[in-house]
Amino acid sequence: MDRLTARQLYDGVNERMALRWLAGMRGESRALEPGAVQARRPSLIGYLNVIYPNKIQIIGSEELNFLDGLDSRQRWEAIHKIAATRPVALIVTKDQPVPPDLREVAEETDTPLWVSSKRGHELLTFLQYHLARQLAAKTTLHGVFLEVFSIGVLITGEAGSGKSELALELISRGHRLVADDATEFTLIAPDVIDGTCPELLQDLLEVRGLGVLNVREMFGHMSVKPSKYLRLVIHLKPLREGEEIDALTRLTGDIGHREVFDVKVPKITIPVASGRNIAVLVEAAVRSHALKSKGIDPAQTFIDRQAHQLRRLPPW
Repeated sequence: MDRLTARQLYDGVNERMALRWLAGMRGESRALEPGAVQARRPSLIGYLNVIYPNKIQIIGSEELNFLDGLDSRQRWEAIHKIAATRPVALIVTKDQPVPPDLREVAEETDTPLWVSSKRGHELLTFLQYHLARQLAAKTTLHGVFLEVFSIGVLITGEAGSGKSELALELISRGHRLVADDATEFTLIAPDVIDGTCPELLQDLLEVRGLGVLNVREMFGHMSVKPSKYLRLVIHLKPLREGEEIDALTRLTGDIGHREVFDVKVPKITIPVASGRNIAVLVEAAVRSHALKSKGIDPAQTFIDRQAHQLRRLPPW
């Protein structure tokens, strides 16, 4: 999402966080923007901070006591200084009475003022998670995204390379579909990419000659999964007649990586030719990837054995 307005944020969390909008409804268009320069601001959300103001300010018991401890002039200055930074919202916790002067200033300056029955740490934890998801970098990649042996695998390839047929075979073997054709990926942590299915395509798989299939209805609820972390890309490459594979690639496999959000995702290329059981090869590729992630590399073991054997042979 490019930006998140106060209205969108409120509509997204008001039921879960038991919010009520008390004042400043004209400020519903105030927005949070990902990647915006936030000089001298430690975070998007936090407890009331007058010196380094957050975009969403949580006002709990301690913060209200702080305001009550100021004289009238200091209190007036503090409240107006809070409003002057144009926060996206002020949230008063635990259904505490809202001071009339705070409510009045929020209405005058069009600053959204919300009240919640939740405690401050509950609001802070949930809203940090919600904002991270909503404002995270997103992209859509072409391919079929599945869970194979509990690993998120994106199958890519040219049009007509058999991606959907392969996905159907894998689903029939007990693996699970996340999304077909267009998967939405979100960078939820520096090296964690979460893949989900657009609402329009949920449970659906398009196979040439059969049309659109409802995987959930055909194979049961356990055949689909709402989301999965992307851990491996498998690319289907048509094997051209007369094309030769170099000796090292035959030994180690066609291993590389694909960059998604500057994260290097392991990539395995599988040659596709008539008569090859691609579903079995994909399962083997995923198992091999899992073993390599644990430090077990059969190709390197073979190379080490060969080198050891050569060192034992006497010179001619």
